[in-house]
Amino acid sequence: MGLTVYWTQFAEDKLNDVFAYLSENAGHKLAQKIIGQIIDKSLELEKNQYIGQKEPLLISRIHDFRYLVFNNYKIIYWVNLKKQRIEVVNIFDCRQNPSKMDKF
Repeated sequence: MGLTVYWTQFAEDKLNDVFAYLSENAGHKLAQKIIGQIIDKSLELEKNQYIGQKEPLLISRIHDFRYLVFNNYKIIYWVNLKKQRIEVVNIFDCRQNPSKMDKF
């Protein structure tokens, strides 16, 4: 049986931030579409949890953080074999300063 995708509270909060920003600046319908696509992209991890590249900016962390890219966003995750799930820990807008990535 494959691993399931689990979103941490921090990642959900970041996704809500993205939605709020897009709703205000691009419209509610487009925001809903992009959020749905980000979630769909994360679900690809259920088929192959190691599809994402290792995140070099988080290499010093205990966990082996990886990422998938969707448009301007990195979906940052790690594989938690102990709990049998893939934990999405952050949604990072790549247009930001990379130093903000490790704030979770």
